Amino acid sequence: MPVWVSAVLGFIQGLCEFLPISSSGHLALAQNFFGFDQYMGNDLMFNVVLHLGTLVAVCAAFWRDILGLFRDLGGLFKDGFKTKKIPGRRLIVMLLLATVPLAVGALISKYVEAAFGSTLFIGCALIVTAFMLFVSDRFKGGKRNAGNAGYGSALVVGLSQLIAVFPGISRSGATICAGIYSGYKRDFAVRFAFLLSIPAVLGAAVFELKDVASSAAGDIGALCYIVGFLTAAVFGYLAIFTVRLLVKRGSFKYFAFYCAAVGVASIIATLVK
Repeated sequence: MPVWVSAVLGFIQGLCEFLPISSSGHLALAQNFFGFDQYMGNDLMFNVVLHLGTLVAVCAAFWRDILGLFRDLGGLFKDGFKTKKIPGRRLIVMLLLATVPLAVGALISKYVEAAFGSTLFIGCALIVTAFMLFVSDRFKGGKRNAGNAGYGSALVVGLSQLIAVFPGISRSGATICAGIYSGYKRDFAVRFAFLLSIPAVLGAAVFELKDVASSAAGDIGALCYIVGFLTAAVFGYLAIFTVRLLVKRGSFKYFAFYCAAVGVASIIATLVK
């Protein structure tokens, strides 16, 4: 793999994992339209490295929250899982509930693999993402946060991850929008969605890691691993910063326009080729 390809793939993975524009959709489009499949399927370990890069990005962006959650987790065990209306402890329970649907997503993911090869399907899915983001801008957001949000709403946000199994549906977009629709404050919806991405990204890496040992070794050099990891981490961090800034302004429409444009272009390119 050329180093520049590893940088491009890291850029796509990092930026699109956290911007609400679907990393799986963009990677699949790059694979189908630009011939990147010869690189992306060559070494499963490279995909794991990209996921680890985005994991580092979200941990770096929310390290204070993560440390606080670990402190509250100790108190939660000590008090027999009594939240006592303590926001940090309630947030832990909410994240645990929202993570449960990931197990279902892992089971059904193998049944949607064919969709990754259909640029027509991906184009339509990106248009769905655009609609979802556009509608979310019509909501100003509610008043719910970790201190007063119901546990049922956390499960709803978690279930929204299941539609992101399909390429072209943004996981971050689906969870942020589900939080906003559930009456979360807009900044809390983003915070909750990105904290929820930690087990999602880690699970994706582990899911692929189990197949690494049985796969054929690729010809990717160490420099490509390093470049892919760093670009995924850096652009992932920048994407998180961008989303946190724009969500306060209710400016998801720009992402909606972008997804719609890419979706339409993908459909046209598929039909005319």
